[in-house]
Amino acid sequence: MGKAMGETLERLEAVIRDRLAAGDAGASYVASLAAKGRGKIAQKLGEEAVETVIAAISEDDAALVGEASDLIFHLSILLATRGLAWDDIAAELGRRHGTSGHAEKAARK
Repeated sequence: MGKAMGETLERLEAVIRDRLAAGDAGASYVASLAAKGRGKIAQKLGEEAVETVIAAISEDDAALVGEASDLIFHLSILLATRGLAWDDIAAELGRRHGTSGHAEKAARK
């Protein structure tokens, strides 16, 4: 991931945190989704994941990029409502780096 992606995710997190803090469900999609609860956010994330898979299989690159962006956006909202950030994800990925995927998966059991 390049510097631009990191900066983009930082900006996205900041906007999401601001919208959650403001809590104005009438003016913000983020706040309105959060007001419906974590279950609704998770449901929306699942819908976006399915749409991403469909785009990967049967649509063009532009559609896949759009759906992947929606997926990351909704994942960012879910993380923020749990008090987590992309830095937490980066730390976990860093911890796993250099470990066989099979070994890492077996260690989780």
